[in-house]
Amino acid sequence: MSEKKFYITTAIAYASRKPHFGNTYEIIMADAYARFQRQMGQDVFLCTGTDEHGQKIEEYAREAGMTPKAYVDRVSGEIKTIWDLMGASYNRFIRTTDEDHVKTVGKIFDRFYRNGDIYLGHYEGWYCTPCESFFTDTQVVDQKCPDCGRPVKRAREEAYFFRMSAYAPRLIEYIKTHPGFIEPISREREMLNNFLLSEEGLQDLCVSRTSFSWGIPVTHDPKHVVYVWLDALSNYITAIGYDPDKTYEEQSEEFRALWPAQVHIIGKDILRFHTIYWPIFLMALGLPLPEKVFGHPWFNAMEEKKNGDGEEVKMSKSRGNVIYADELAELFGVDGVRYYALAEMPYDQDGRISYYNVMNRYNTDLANNLGNLASRTHAMTTKYFGGVVPTPAGDEGPDSDLKATVAHAVEASKKDFEGFRFADGLSEIFGMLRRANKYVDETMPWALAKDESSRARLGTVLYNLLETLRQAAVLLTPILPTTAEKIFAQLNTDKTAYETVSAFGALASEKPLGDASPLFARMDEKVIDNLIAKKAAEAEAAAKAAEPVVEPAHEPEIKIDDFGKVELRCAKVLACEKIPKAKKLLKLQVDLGYETRQIVSGIAKFYQPEDLIGRKVVVVANLAPAVLCGEESRGMLLASGEDEIRVVFLDDAAKPGDRIH
Repeated sequence: MSEKKFYITTAIAYASRKPHFGNTYEIIMADAYARFQRQMGQDVFLCTGTDEHGQKIEEYAREAGMTPKAYVDRVSGEIKTIWDLMGASYNRFIRTTDEDHVKTVGKIFDRFYRNGDIYLGHYEGWYCTPCESFFTDTQVVDQKCPDCGRPVKRAREEAYFFRMSAYAPRLIEYIKTHPGFIEPISREREMLNNFLLSEEGLQDLCVSRTSFSWGIPVTHDPKHVVYVWLDALSNYITAIGYDPDKTYEEQSEEFRALWPAQVHIIGKDILRFHTIYWPIFLMALGLPLPEKVFGHPWFNAMEEKKNGDGEEVKMSKSRGNVIYADELAELFGVDGVRYYALAEMPYDQDGRISYYNVMNRYNTDLANNLGNLASRTHAMTTKYFGGVVPTPAGDEGPDSDLKATVAHAVEASKKDFEGFRFADGLSEIFGMLRRANKYVDETMPWALAKDESSRARLGTVLYNLLETLRQAAVLLTPILPTTAEKIFAQLNTDKTAYETVSAFGALASEKPLGDASPLFARMDEKVIDNLIAKKAAEAEAAAKAAEPVVEPAHEPEIKIDDFGKVELRCAKVLACEKIPKAKKLLKLQVDLGYETRQIVSGIAKFYQPEDLIGRKVVVVANLAPAVLCGEESRGMLLASGEDEIRVVFLDDAAKPGDRIH
């Protein structure tokens, strides 16, 4: 048997729409974890991909005027492009429309059916199309999905069911005897109390559908398609060559080297499927369970406030606050996006995102802290030592404290990264970098450079800073791979392996540095101001375009003779002023060519007097006089609109008194 590999998976992304930043977080996190484990010497296999079947996709494809396959080809391609842009170092990108997956899922369903795990029945209950999930009467509140909060609809159809209840006691015992199988621990309690140990007990699961056709057909009953969750969850074993016709011991060496997976990294919203249904499917197949299922939190959108203190709001296109990772990368670079995703998301609580928040963290941590330290350390070494790494000459002053801070960051960040606490680990590393910047202020290399007798001390200070940067680059390699490579190139070092941070001082002395280049350019908030204004305008335009066109109420039909009784003429506005104590009214003096008249109009909310003086307008010249707020009005201006009034203006060539026909 081949040596055991380290198998990591993400949930496969649903190929319905372009993934927003919250969707993209998962692949960034999984990739960082995979890169970290590779640093630790593990032979990592990272699997990700797209979930491409189901009723929702069938409906989206119909709306787009496309076949379901053409639709998912497009969306899956878009998802893969974003994953690649984010630097995801996956070993397989599986699609549930892949031929090997489709074939194997069909065989898995057949095996369950032959073994008596699946039976034919009828489903009647509540169905949530966006979640592709069924719910009982007790789970649904006010006809809303308990997972996503959107409306559910009543459904009844013939379906195959999996006997979940037969395996529930075994799964409960497994969870209780395998601490850490579900993390964070709060998620374990949720699964046990809300589902497995609830009064209702674990219900049998619907595993086929007949109300739509976009799915993998059930071999012996092709009017049914395999329900999306059995289809999608199976990707973790179909991707690595599982054969349903064989026992675990009979599987290929490659499969047994990878399975069971070390960890499934998923969103907290699909924990039930991965910690209850998936383990039971595996038990029924006679396969060992994955070592861990980690349910990460979500990213929630924030109001755009420059100080980052905005309230959380729902991310939606209509609000114009949907943030995409590829758009962020255009502003902050890929490593800037990766850093924000991992530094801002707590271990077990939701993270928050807004453009201003990304900018503030980017400027503070990456540009000012890391970027500034790298820039001035390289510049001082070039200026004072000709760009050659100096030889240290012993500790004094704050040297020991800096080294102790570095050693602590190495140990703490490793422990944090191993436990999926990426924000905590990054806090340790960037705390180390802040200590290094403080060290510069304490030692004042520019002052040491003025005294030849302090040259050895100056060399020690600069060496300590260069070595701190090298260690930071090693620690940041899983998070900021491109930036780490730039730092290594600037230091001209091959000491990039993780074991080189076990002790301070691996950077070779008396060796020239590489060329300097800025790591992160500070972001001007005006760029973000303009972007937010643009997105708000686009959202407003899209909302208006999406508004249904409602035919207005009409007046009774009139004949041409009736219309001919309305005398419309061109008039030039000679003077205009507001009427005291009448906020809505303006008083206009207009020239009709043959006389001057006064007209009072309720347009003060929309026009200032100076907007009208000298303009040519259309007036109803034969309207009976009226008195408004004590002012006589002889005529009426033509204008359009209800909530927003717009006066009808004529071309400058029009002559006062001309009849409008």
